[in-house]
Amino acid sequence: MNIREILVPVDFSGASAAATRQAAALARHFHSELLLLHVQSPLRYVAGGLEGVYMGPVPEELAEQERNQLDGFLGPELGDLRVRRIMAEGDAAQRIVSVAQTEGVGLIAMATRGYGPFRRFILGSVTAKVLHDAQCPVWTGAHLSEVPVGDGLKIASVLCAVDLSAHSRQTLCWAAQMAAEFGAHLTVLHAVPPLELAGPGARYYNPEWADAMRAQGLDGIAKLQQDLGTKADAWVESGEAPYVARLAAERAHADVLVIGRSPSGGRLRTNAYAIIRESPCPVLSV
Repeated sequence: MNIREILVPVDFSGASAAATRQAAALARHFHSELLLLHVQSPLRYVAGGLEGVYMGPVPEELAEQERNQLDGFLGPELGDLRVRRIMAEGDAAQRIVSVAQTEGVGLIAMATRGYGPFRRFILGSVTAKVLHDAQCPVWTGAHLSEVPVGDGLKIASVLCAVDLSAHSRQTLCWAAQMAAEFGAHLTVLHAVPPLELAGPGARYYNPEWADAMRAQGLDGIAKLQQDLGTKADAWVESGEAPYVARLAAERAHADVLVIGRSPSGGRLRTNAYAIIRESPCPVLSV
């Protein structure tokens, strides 16, 4: 894996600090440069009971204050790394994607909860736009703020969820490389549609159909692994993808869950938001 630069959007919250710490652990492993990006969003105001956005430049005093915050952000903790601190103005998501493309970063690391322009991570517009538009993989974590300081990054188990589409090859490739880098155990998961069908006054399913769906999934994983030369455990479970992925991550004691995004403009696959939200571990969206 060649991750020369890792971009971390920061808003000085505890969540973004935790994301930065995980990104720093990745940077140490991959000998990457860490780019800390703070986006100064347009100022908001209330006049006559109506809220609006001040479209002029950020006041110099406020800009200087935020620059000082960025310069000192986790300074002692990142002293052993190559770090660049970048200030930008405008729409947070657009600037994150723009900087990632301009700098050619290999990974964007973001917390799923924060404050300021990042206060609605996962269901909000910033994360949605970044996940949709970024051309590089995006590392997100719903529970990054719970990671103790100084624990570093321990990856002993990697779970890769695939839908067996053409993009699954790239998804598994990333997961296999991640597992190899950290000497981690790799498991490949495929979720098939719920096999119980609602009937009038009862629930039923066809056992033969269930077995056929599972066999088809296992065959698809086997062909994918043969193509890539991987030898991972293969799991096929029935149910809604976010629920299946969460249970599988817990069962595998996964330290990272790797999922795929459509190669066409980085568009998210159907269940990606829910998978990221429900995952008990960080998610690498490829």
